[in-house]
Amino acid sequence: MMGFKELAARDIRNVFINPEEFGEHHVVDGKQMAVIIDGMEVVERSKKQVEQGRIDGIYEKQILIYVSRNEFGPLPTIGRRLTLDRNNYRVTDAVDEGGMYSITLGAVKS
Repeated sequence: MMGFKELAARDIRNVFINPEEFGEHHVVDGKQMAVIIDGMEVVERSKKQVEQGRIDGIYEKQILIYVSRNEFGPLPTIGRRLTLDRNNYRVTDAVDEGGMYSITLGAVKS
């Protein structure tokens, strides 16, 4: 009989990240993997934060992705550069949520 952690890992792979359910195939740092891109959650999270160092005409585009820890590898450090589908970002937040990473990516745009 499987324990909770094994069941959760199976659900991450077979349900949440599964491209036939919620996930989509994307290329992260040159490796194709199943990813969920959540545009709404990053908006909600940013509403809770105070704007810092904003300069007129320049803004930071942010996206939030979910990936499996098993597929991604070690949790990325904040400030690390990460490429998602040939677009360059910096990791602004990264959390291991029980086998699934939520990674917030930012890119400075003008």
